[in-house]
Amino acid sequence: MASMIRANGIDICCEMSGPEDGIPLIIIQGFGTQMTSWPDAYHRKFADSGFRVIRFDNRDVGLSQKFHGIIPDNAANAKATAEGRKPDVPYTLDDMADDAAALVQALGFTSVHVSGASMGGMIAQLMALRHPQKTRSLISLMSTTSDPSLPRSDPQAQAALVSKPASEDRDTVIDHTLKMRAVNASPGYPEDHDELRARIAMNHDRSYYPEGVLRHWAAIMASPPRTDMLKRLDCPALVIHGANDLLIRPEAGRHTAACIKGAELVIVPGWGHNMPIGAVDAITGPMIDFMRRHDRSG
Repeated sequence: MASMIRANGIDICCEMSGPEDGIPLIIIQGFGTQMTSWPDAYHRKFADSGFRVIRFDNRDVGLSQKFHGIIPDNAANAKATAEGRKPDVPYTLDDMADDAAALVQALGFTSVHVSGASMGGMIAQLMALRHPQKTRSLISLMSTTSDPSLPRSDPQAQAALVSKPASEDRDTVIDHTLKMRAVNASPGYPEDHDELRARIAMNHDRSYYPEGVLRHWAAIMASPPRTDMLKRLDCPALVIHGANDLLIRPEAGRHTAACIKGAELVIVPGWGHNMPIGAVDAITGPMIDFMRRHDRSG
């Protein structure tokens, strides 16, 4: 059952599953993505394998605290970032990493395994860097160092990420989301259309909040590349990336692993930039093995 926790000065909606004495794992979701957006099979795989799983809604998404009315000028912020100036944003990925670390402490854990996907992977990297004492290991999924030398997203995949529906009508929004999700889907793991639409509809009804997406985007743009920082990271790390990821190219996963001393890398054939039920075992299997090998009590 979900609960509201006060951490890092904001209210965060979170949910825990798995045995209370299980190995603790926090799952950090990505850009505009609620903790309920991925199929339950993903977090249940960890819980059924003896892990104590912490899921939560990032700030400005789902049921966690919103920053209503603060609308960043993303064009101006992009220009400021390009010119080496500090963008005018309400928060950065550093703040979101601090949210996760504060949540871990508020829930009574000394340290956890830290995993994150896409933007959540960026946040997970920063949590490991900013809060090493709370980090047993880092698992970066379909994410990046944000190094400017890396290949850019496929234009269609990038457009799908930020495109808007024709209207705010519920069915229009759901159909648009379904269409855009198909652009970044996994060719090796096709999804059931009806099941996916039902999950998108459930999440829409739980919380449809496009304003928060603008601030998530601003937080990404305002956060510098982590290339040099990750070279100083001193914890076990696993990087998993899809061979068919069009949004964050697999080169970004390889670069992330190359930057972290001793990091393990898994490239999953047929995986794109989503979490289809069919890919759950291919992704959670290496994660479970890695965490068991690198666990320490705390």
